[in-house]
Amino acid sequence: MDCSREGFSLAMDISCHSFIRMARRAEPLMSSGGTLFNMSYYGAEKAVDNYNLMGPVKAALESTTRYLAAELGPQGIRVHAISPGPIRTRAASGLKEFEALAVDGETRSPLRRLATIQDVGNAVVYLTADAGRVLTGLTHYVDAGHHLRF
Repeated sequence: MDCSREGFSLAMDISCHSFIRMARRAEPLMSSGGTLFNMSYYGAEKAVDNYNLMGPVKAALESTTRYLAAELGPQGIRVHAISPGPIRTRAASGLKEFEALAVDGETRSPLRRLATIQDVGNAVVYLTADAGRVLTGLTHYVDAGHHLRF
């Protein structure tokens, strides 16, 4: 609620419109098809403590994913949003309340663990490969099922 118009516009530009700009530049290079990815978060779908302004911004990004998939699909270009759960990284350790979020993920996710950077990479490889060739426009949760219990 305390976000300025300028702050909101900047967040939308950095986190959503930049993906549209990237897709526009990549399209001519993908004459034989391809796959575009962005990173989202469960806060796009549900209100998550401390996520605040980024929830609506990520919701816009996920919607953009679906619309770009519809627009670029006839050219064989697939579009996906990847939504990882908490991942213990050096950068994440500086986030407010990250450890509580990570412990929640480890104890409440159906697989009782956190996803890793490798897990996210494996999902992207699958979606890029022929095995994922009929998938597009989706948000893929790579979070050991944590989104089911949020």
